[in-house]
Amino acid sequence: MVKFSSREIRDIIISMLVIAAVFSYVLSGRNIEIATQYYFISLIGVGSGFVLHELAHKIMAIRYGFWAEYRLWIEGLFLALVTAYFGFVFAAPGAVYIHGTYIKDEENGKISLAGPVTNIILALFFFALIPLFPANSTVGAIAFLGYYVNSFLALFNLIPFSVLDGAKVFRWNPLIWVLAAGIAFFMTFNSMFNII
Repeated sequence: MVKFSSREIRDIIISMLVIAAVFSYVLSGRNIEIATQYYFISLIGVGSGFVLHELAHKIMAIRYGFWAEYRLWIEGLFLALVTAYFGFVFAAPGAVYIHGTYIKDEENGKISLAGPVTNIILALFFFALIPLFPANSTVGAIAFLGYYVNSFLALFNLIPFSVLDGAKVFRWNPLIWVLAAGIAFFMTFNSMFNII
């Protein structure tokens, strides 16, 4: 049974609102007036990717019998705000913390892979919407942004470094890491080519 504490719900909402604001600010060319118009689009396209990525980690961890809860990281949110001021986004608003007696490499790898795979699925969903709506419509803008951001989130999180998901996936199964990272790379490259 997946349960959420009031603190966890609060942390997720705060993280999602700040991340959406940061992306809308940067994508608007750091124009506050335009950023407020982009906010709803960013909230759907970016916010959904962030929240569902973290929930995928939580659900997979609980499936293996571990305790898992999202925690806000104030320093990470501050870093996102600072980098946005300089025109780019580096966001680490928080993470799902997992506790258990012993987490095997395979379990840890699958829990870690769940987040990027969720972003890949979301990116494909948004990609499927692109031809159905004009690019200058609200849904069209959400679809373009959702495809680009979710592709990038998957790729970034699959970097096999330190605490990122990719390091745990690679430790468990390098072949699966290559497959997932290759898909994420192709989608990110494609989304940048089509959008930027």
